[in-house]
Amino acid sequence: MEKKKAEPMSFLDHLEELRFRIIKCLVSILVLAIAAYVFSDEIYSILQIPLYKAVPDIKLHYFKVTEGFTIRVKMSLLAGVILSVPVILYQIWQFVVPGLYEREKKLVVPVVFAGTIFFLLGALFCFFVVLPRAIAFLSSVAFEGLEPTWMIQEYFSFMMRLILAFGIAFELPIVCFFLGQVGIIDSRLMARGRRYALVAIVLSAALITPPDIFSQVVLALPVYLLYELSILVVKLTGRKSREVV
Repeated sequence: MEKKKAEPMSFLDHLEELRFRIIKCLVSILVLAIAAYVFSDEIYSILQIPLYKAVPDIKLHYFKVTEGFTIRVKMSLLAGVILSVPVILYQIWQFVVPGLYEREKKLVVPVVFAGTIFFLLGALFCFFVVLPRAIAFLSSVAFEGLEPTWMIQEYFSFMMRLILAFGIAFELPIVCFFLGQVGIIDSRLMARGRRYALVAIVLSAALITPPDIFSQVVLALPVYLLYELSILVVKLTGRKSREVV
């Protein structure tokens, strides 16, 4: 049977390794966010697309002196996080790799590549499909005669949280593929746990989306469909659970 190569690590060693990986991720985000700040005007124009697609005549307002700078920083950080996804996934992989078998360690390139693609698919799906419809719906349910005055801070916070939530949620098939490869889960276990997965998805959507039912539903529904896709992925590519030796 295939043997693990890494020496056992103590709890403190694991904490130190985790700290080291987190620092690398934060450095990557910071460096890329600083680079993105140079293009903050262009990023601002792009991020308004869902808003003006849904509500063409709307105008954004701000009431604090520092709000313009704060928005530029937030947009740059969002760009830094998205651009750092391959680095973040690689650092997560490097953290768990000591506990893997040699065959499993070779999955690093396809897992990081596929994880990056799925994160971008989730972010793009949110940006071009979900956000315009969410904004249009939330605008349409306002009382007639009210004049909308949207705060720029609130709009961008709403948008950024949804983009990141969808990006992370679309990683579900990749996570399940990896867990299936190492024998932690199988398709039968996932199929039996559908009801519990549905509850967990709904609760997670309520926690990571803005506090309105519409946002929670538009996240929970595709994530549940991704869970069903994950069952198929694990069934086709996974292997039976095994004991770790």
